[in-house]
Amino acid sequence: MTLDSPDPTIVVLDTAPRALNPRLPFTVERQASGSRARATTFRTRHGEVHTPLFMPVGTQATVKAQTVESLTMAGSRMLLANTYHLLLRPGPEVFQRFGDIHRFMHWDGPVLTDSGGFQIFSLPHSRAMNEEGARFQSYVDGKLHLLSPESSIAMQQVIGSDIMMALDQCIPSTASFAHAEAAMALTHRWAERSLQARGDAPQALFGIVQGACHPELRKTSAEFLRELPFDGLAIGGLAVGETQRERYDMTALVTDFLPSTLPRYLMGVGTPLDLLESVHRGVDMFDCIIPSQLALRGVVFTSHGKLQLRRSVYKFSEAPLDANCDCQTCRHYSRAYLHHLIKTDEYLGWHLLGLHNLTFYHRLMREMRESISRDDFLVYYRKKRGELERSDEDNPSRPPKKAKPILSARLGDYEIHHSTQGFASLRHISSGEVLHSVNAPDEEANRLYIEQSCLAARLVQQPTAADPLVIWDVGLGAAFNAMAAIRCFERCLIERSTTALRPLHLVSFEHDLNSLTLATKHPGTFLHVRHPAPSKLLKTGGWEHPSGLLRWELYHGDFQDRLDDAPVPELIFYDLFSAKTATEVWTSAIFARILQCCSEKATELYTYSASTAVRVALLTAGFFVAEGVGTGPKAATTIAFNRATGAKEHPRLPRLLGREWLVRWRRSHVQFPPTLTAEEKEHVARLIETHQQMAD
Repeated sequence: MTLDSPDPTIVVLDTAPRALNPRLPFTVERQASGSRARATTFRTRHGEVHTPLFMPVGTQATVKAQTVESLTMAGSRMLLANTYHLLLRPGPEVFQRFGDIHRFMHWDGPVLTDSGGFQIFSLPHSRAMNEEGARFQSYVDGKLHLLSPESSIAMQQVIGSDIMMALDQCIPSTASFAHAEAAMALTHRWAERSLQARGDAPQALFGIVQGACHPELRKTSAEFLRELPFDGLAIGGLAVGETQRERYDMTALVTDFLPSTLPRYLMGVGTPLDLLESVHRGVDMFDCIIPSQLALRGVVFTSHGKLQLRRSVYKFSEAPLDANCDCQTCRHYSRAYLHHLIKTDEYLGWHLLGLHNLTFYHRLMREMRESISRDDFLVYYRKKRGELERSDEDNPSRPPKKAKPILSARLGDYEIHHSTQGFASLRHISSGEVLHSVNAPDEEANRLYIEQSCLAARLVQQPTAADPLVIWDVGLGAAFNAMAAIRCFERCLIERSTTALRPLHLVSFEHDLNSLTLATKHPGTFLHVRHPAPSKLLKTGGWEHPSGLLRWELYHGDFQDRLDDAPVPELIFYDLFSAKTATEVWTSAIFARILQCCSEKATELYTYSASTAVRVALLTAGFFVAEGVGTGPKAATTIAFNRATGAKEHPRLPRLLGREWLVRWRRSHVQFPPTLTAEEKEHVARLIETHQQMAD
């Protein structure tokens, strides 16, 4: 059900009446006719709060660019702080010393603390989730932390907030049904643990409804949580990928199933229009960074519409920011001065525009409450919705945007190639060869090299090995394979500890760095380079992980010229141009040199090629050759071992080429490289026929 044309016959579902909540006494004073909008009051340990309510986001015990005095002046009554950030800095010891966050930041009003679930969601490459909680790496000092329902509640109790939030698993609102269902079920189990961890503490605790954009899951989640003894319920997992229409529909659906006897809180939303629409759908409380973040960019909300103060049209304007606003900014400063502050990136500009935006938000909340109390909210809603959709009425024409510099999709002998399957890779212009032409490069790197080599298991099962695990990344290219190895290492580091992980030494060989340079210039296209490692490697020839357990080294030049200088590898990711483009790196001679370099260790070589010529070159060089996993349309790839027992000792037990392959080889029209003499062909045939693995 949507509420574009409100139905005065709407029936709001409710559960059985509840006793007065001693932690958060709550009263519904009025519900608007023909709308779910309601005016409510609840009392916290630090004072009474009236809704609809907007909470400025004070993530780290401060609202960006504002003081406690300016927040009070703007009309702020309750602030939001974040458990995740405050856990890392300043840490629980500081709050224990000061008593609570109120004394620490000199704020005497109520505070709500988010549990940290959304921040964990925002760090997909720096955390690992399981039943216990979220294990993540600190952005402050690199230390590992576990945020569980119990530790989140314990930290919120130390902070001393008036309202705590249960830890939830936040996922994209566009997630699949199965993914959303699993996250919802985990959120429910964590909700019960959060309540148990709260015990008899005096702080109120809210549960969080999840379920992405799947109506049946949202209904299930609301019905489950409303039966638990929470002091309020929140709607989480919105404003993270869905459309505006989906957001409004999910909000209306969830409030249908929330009890009228508890506060309703929509997390992380949103624009003034979002707030108006959500109050209309029965929400009481909101938080969002928009007022402060848009102020930083020079954007303000006014009765004239939304203004962008960076525009040169304001350079000589003596008019106040908003003639209908009585905030300090509008009373004392001209648009010209504010334009100047924003153009010169002065912090005072951020402060003054932020003060105005917060005043605008709080005035909107007051106006909605007053209209609900007068029971003319629908009239107010229809009028205000049109006002909030406007842009600058005083200067409606927009100056032409400056043309953005167009980044070239070509560098040297490489250009970006966009596949019809929806992913991007690189094309070698002179040869016409597309790197990863069929499979998404990230997926192929993980399946062919990381998963097939069981890299994660090698790192965590051999932590006492004396030497680091050495990987040769032969053919760095755009660093898909190297970054897949680094991501694997970082996941293992989060799940384990530095004492339970084997060091990794990654050696990349490449003679033409234009492919990686081009990828780093287009991080929006190639997401894997959104990491400090690739740029550092290009600048200095190496990168080291903050843990000290991973070193990435570049061997710049032709592989044949550099391989003798490199440390002995245990794994080789052989991902050079195909034999058609680079014949010299797929010969028996080059593989024999590699075999000689690896004589001290058991070594495994993985490559995407399953061609008969490549396998013949490996066999005649002395490798033991097995079939590797298929990738995309390729039925198989190739694994080569320098030890006869390599395949049997491999966790996946790959199948060595045997009599079947030999029979097919004998019938093949490409048994030998085309340049061999008759005598050389006879020698190769003898090596293949008498190879130890063929006899087995």
